[in-house]
Amino acid sequence: MNAGPSPSAPIVLTCGESAGIGPDLCISVAQAERALPLVCLADRELLRERAALLRLPCRIEEYTPGVAPARAAGELTVLHVPLERPAVAGRLDPRNAPWVLRLIDRAVEGCRRGEFAAMVTAPVQKSIIIESGLPFTGHTEYLATLCGAPLPVMLLVAGPLRVALATTHLPLRAVPDAITRAGLLGVLTVLDRGLRSLFGIARPRIGVCGLNPHAGESGHLGSEEQQVIEPALHSARKLGLDVHGPIPADTLFVPRNLEPYDAVLAMYHDQGLPVLKHAGFGNAVNVTLGLPIIRTSVDHGTALDLAGTGRAEAGSLLAAIDLAAVLGARAP
Repeated sequence: MNAGPSPSAPIVLTCGESAGIGPDLCISVAQAERALPLVCLADRELLRERAALLRLPCRIEEYTPGVAPARAAGELTVLHVPLERPAVAGRLDPRNAPWVLRLIDRAVEGCRRGEFAAMVTAPVQKSIIIESGLPFTGHTEYLATLCGAPLPVMLLVAGPLRVALATTHLPLRAVPDAITRAGLLGVLTVLDRGLRSLFGIARPRIGVCGLNPHAGESGHLGSEEQQVIEPALHSARKLGLDVHGPIPADTLFVPRNLEPYDAVLAMYHDQGLPVLKHAGFGNAVNVTLGLPIIRTSVDHGTALDLAGTGRAEAGSLLAAIDLAAVLGARAP
């Protein structure tokens, strides 16, 4: 059961993989005065050590529920979750993998009971979580399981460009079998609902990519468009959704062809994300639709080679925090 957050409820930020740039980004966020109340979920000693490594000021304040978080430059309110082992920038340690998931668990718990208005996540390292023996396919899927959400939809936002994914973290050879009529109809329904309720679009127009080159070339380059995608779009139109396609991806992503659409649905991860990241990398935001809470995230990974160097840029995290605030205010 979700309890609505109070108007003054803070946004919660999970710092992600302890060896990656997540802690660096949290320290960077603390360098400027903030208009929004923010609580960082992290190990306080990790943040102090990383701030010293970066030679940036950061006074840590302990989080107390109901007490307004610090907003001044150089200050950060932290909900302390202790690491299993000391973390070294750039050096993964599977013993800290459960800690990464505990941050997510605590953030979701707080959002669901109204303690936090929304959650923003710094990047995690999927490989080290899996190598630690924990079942994990990605932030999106893990959040859906925690929330009991049957169909999460990944939506990437870069300015006016919005790209959703019909499938997420799958090997390419598994994608065609994962695309079904019912599944596509469900994704389109979640996407349409999210664009209406969170982005304030009264009647979203959605362009849908084909799976195969040339959208199957009338069946000569694949049958999925004719047998799966077109029937799913027909069912969506019967439900009142304004959907168009299937359109070849290399045609749909031409700028003038994108103009009529409020969002694009790509069939798989690397069909849609390269275009979006080319358009807005470093300032794009990942939004998870279909959850009972607001969750945004960065558009990049843990960048282990940049951790502790001072070269990691916080633009995407800042954009994710700003968008979380906007979506949280619009959420029904």
